[in-house]
Amino acid sequence: MEPQNVRQEWLKVLANASSGALGIAWARAAAAVRQPGSITMLRHPETGLAMIRARADGSGRPFNLGEATITRCVVAVTDSCDETAIMGVGYVLGRDKRHAEFTAVFDALFQDSSMDTVSRETILAPLRHTQKQTESRQAAKTAATRVDFFTMVRGE
Repeated sequence: MEPQNVRQEWLKVLANASSGALGIAWARAAAAVRQPGSITMLRHPETGLAMIRARADGSGRPFNLGEATITRCVVAVTDSCDETAIMGVGYVLGRDKRHAEFTAVFDALFQDSSMDTVSRETILAPLRHTQKQTESRQAAKTAATRVDFFTMVRGE
């Protein structure tokens, strides 16, 4: 997988996790991986609105569907090997500033040159597992309300 796709995947997992789960992951990560030295807030967590655009039938002309509340945060940490600055970003739906901050710090931590794939997966695997369980429960709830319609052929 390309590095950009890998980063998109971990940002998706972080954004979809709860801030409580990220707090637990941070506590777990403290013992397992090198923590970033000084975290500099480039953009403190702030809440705003984003326009949601959609397409009719997935392929039509785009239209403005509505607005969604998002919270964003940008942090900078120094790389553990060459002391270069690493920027981490966190964009999450809703107003949870702690969640956006955790997402940004984890993003920066995952970009550090000392962070290997195994360490990153140690942090992300429980978050992914929790998200899959939640999706399964939701799918089961939805399936329980499913109605099958059928048409009977008359006559002939």
